[in-house]
Amino acid sequence: MTMMTSMDRRNSIAQWAFDTRPILLRFHIWIEDVEESWSRGAEGPGFSFVPPGFERGFVMAAAVTALGTRLFGRYGEGTGLGKKEMNRVKKDADAVSAYALSEAFWHLTRWLPENHALMISLGEGLIPKGGETPDMGSNPLLGFGRVYARPEVARFLDRRVSWLINDPKFTWDDFWRHVRAANMTVWGASVDTLENTTRFAAGSPTGPLTVFHLFDQPLRVTRPYEGYVGTLILPREVVDSAARRSVLINYHSSRALVLDAIRATYPNIPPGRIHVWTLGGASRTARIGSLWKEWQDLGVGVVDDGWEVVGTGIPAFTDSGTYAPVFRVGVHEDEAGDEHLFLTDGYAATAEALQAASLDPVLGLHSSLCMFTSQFRVSWEKERNVMQIDPEAADFERRLAAALEKDVGADEAAEFRGILREARDAGMPVGKRIVTVDDFFPEKHWRVLALAGHMVDDPYSGAHGVERITENVYRVTTRAATERGMLEARLTLRLRDPMDEMKLVFSPLLDRFYAGTDWRSRPVRISDSGRIRNELQTLAYGSLETLPDGRIHVDFDRIGDDVMEPDKKALIRKVLCWYKENHPLWFSWLELA
Repeated sequence: MTMMTSMDRRNSIAQWAFDTRPILLRFHIWIEDVEESWSRGAEGPGFSFVPPGFERGFVMAAAVTALGTRLFGRYGEGTGLGKKEMNRVKKDADAVSAYALSEAFWHLTRWLPENHALMISLGEGLIPKGGETPDMGSNPLLGFGRVYARPEVARFLDRRVSWLINDPKFTWDDFWRHVRAANMTVWGASVDTLENTTRFAAGSPTGPLTVFHLFDQPLRVTRPYEGYVGTLILPREVVDSAARRSVLINYHSSRALVLDAIRATYPNIPPGRIHVWTLGGASRTARIGSLWKEWQDLGVGVVDDGWEVVGTGIPAFTDSGTYAPVFRVGVHEDEAGDEHLFLTDGYAATAEALQAASLDPVLGLHSSLCMFTSQFRVSWEKERNVMQIDPEAADFERRLAAALEKDVGADEAAEFRGILREARDAGMPVGKRIVTVDDFFPEKHWRVLALAGHMVDDPYSGAHGVERITENVYRVTTRAATERGMLEARLTLRLRDPMDEMKLVFSPLLDRFYAGTDWRSRPVRISDSGRIRNELQTLAYGSLETLPDGRIHVDFDRIGDDVMEPDKKALIRKVLCWYKENHPLWFSWLELA
């Protein structure tokens, strides 16, 4: 890192304060210092496809989300609680993180050029994960179709998103044609506002972070979706060197063939110094236990909880978190000077898999993907063949039985047919044996700005989490990465209000009403309409139905009491009725069951 003079530092802080002022003002924060360090490149024109001011703005969005969630998201309060109570802590944490990032996006994008917009294409949190039950999903999230732009641009896109969801005749190609005809620039995004939520609620010292990837075009996704994706991520030189020997390496390759390609590329690294990171735990044994055994039989180490990551010395974890380990994929030296290879394998949720794969041009990696179903109840060797089946095929049941290697009844066949149709209708690249990240984009060439804000320490990059400097002053480590370089920015931020008031700043309006704020005596602003619509899409997505004319129908009976407390649902419905009755013009978009 180049040493800065005192004047350079003051100028840098002033520039950051100017470029990020919409977010700083919204969250009652002041920036006191910034430390920038670059790797895999250096600062210069064209670091990303967004203007420099917006680069800093998006970095700040990640920082305030990490800070607000760490301070006000009930970090560690799930320790020792039962499953139901733990789930509520997790949902409260997800709610704070999703709200903070959404608010940051909204205030930052007020400054976008008139024909630009940010559109969320994928969000993580729609389905329960391994070991969880259906009552534990969906979580508060930023998901498909959320648009951040100036009002006229947002209205244009919102209408077409509604058509995508409701009109089968309005396809992705129609959407893309409308966008281009209107001469609009739409940035797509894949978002996970709080990765490793369970670890956050349990107070784990490593793991939780905010992740969002910004793309120079929206993804080919047509409605909300989350499933699973098989992923094998290697250094690109391993795949390229194998290709020069006419050997194809992908997710379907035997791991013995993958090891041969690794040894041919790195002959000085024996199997014992090759480390494969996969999701772990007893709940995943039926899914990928045979994958662990395949690597272990080759003499390759499968990373266990507590294994010290070469290069950082921080213990790894495998109970969750498929994104961060990708930053460690590659060759690293230990303290003795011996080389080790780190790679990732197994599977991930859709948004996390897409985010990880889009790091390929940034980190020099090759990600081979294989679409899995949203259920993933069978072992990976069988699961990897299901999504290639045409659900409309006359012999669908026979093909499904062959893929699952068992007899399939009519009810099970109907269930899988519905799963495949759902993925197809959402724009997932089904029917393909191997998928690459390129399959998710409308254009052959795409660019990414990958951003992350660390709430606690990260074992794979060594980045620090939120650090308390003095009273109301905190340091947050963030990362922005593109194919041209990687920036680590350590931002020192001061909270301008007392902690009890800052908690309200980071709390959704509906949650504040539930906590006791009287909505009837509070001054009503026109912005309340947008905020409440935004919060409903974040906090109660399962209760919403987007109508063809752009209105939103809300039915809280769709949400189980285990997901949202009955008294909270009743209170929010009462609030919405009051707003609808007293401000019908501002809330014309709202329809209540």
